Amino acid sequence: MNLVDRKFRLPRIWSNNELKKIAHIFDGDIVNVSGWQDKDKEGDVYKNYFTNKSSYTITNYKTEAFGFQGMEGEIYLDLEKELPNELVGKFDVVYNHTTLEHVFEIEKAFDNLCLMSKDVVILVTPFLQQMHTDYGDYWRMTPLAIERLFIKKGFKLIHLSFNDEPRSSVYIFSVACKKIEKWQDKIPNYKKILSNKKAYDGFKNFAGSNALPNVAYSAKSIYFALISKIKNQLINK
Repeated sequence: MNLVDRKFRLPRIWSNNELKKIAHIFDGDIVNVSGWQDKDKEGDVYKNYFTNKSSYTITNYKTEAFGFQGMEGEIYLDLEKELPNELVGKFDVVYNHTTLEHVFEIEKAFDNLCLMSKDVVILVTPFLQQMHTDYGDYWRMTPLAIERLFIKKGFKLIHLSFNDEPRSSVYIFSVACKKIEKWQDKIPNYKKILSNKKAYDGFKNFAGSNALPNVAYSAKSIYFALISKIKNQLINK
């Protein structure tokens, strides 16, 4: 039986697949604003996803790790500080995977991601996930929060999706841009806040509704619904 770690690996695989669907359509200068490495944790690097790039840069938070990956174009960047002038509007696409939750000054970090981009920002953010480090894990954002933050920074959210496997951590994959007319026919204009799967406990099937087990309550709800149905059938006989 092939068991997959549902806390960390399953949402990573899902978000990698979401990126693979669209990464090839982007050209120009791409940056992965990373806190550490470019690895996708499936044996590849994100650099290889963007097959039509002109250049690829990765940022690193720790100065002592600078150059660790042996990649060209690696730079040091602290998202909580003022963005260096030379990085403002430098990149066509800014990609950021599961980093924002580790930055306490999250609005400053979000602002810097948007400032770096001429046009497109791609984000992967955890929505439901256990605290997973002791060096700083501060935030979780809902789909509505992400859209409001992009609007605040002058971007248009054109795509948002999330994984909704039962009993799994949940990531949100979002794409926002400035030049909407350039991408509206290339990227699915899809903004999701509801799960495709029914919430069996009777509550609204918003993002994360299937991630949190509610087995006893669900069984109780189903039981009483069944009893009510049987009673109605007996009455109508």
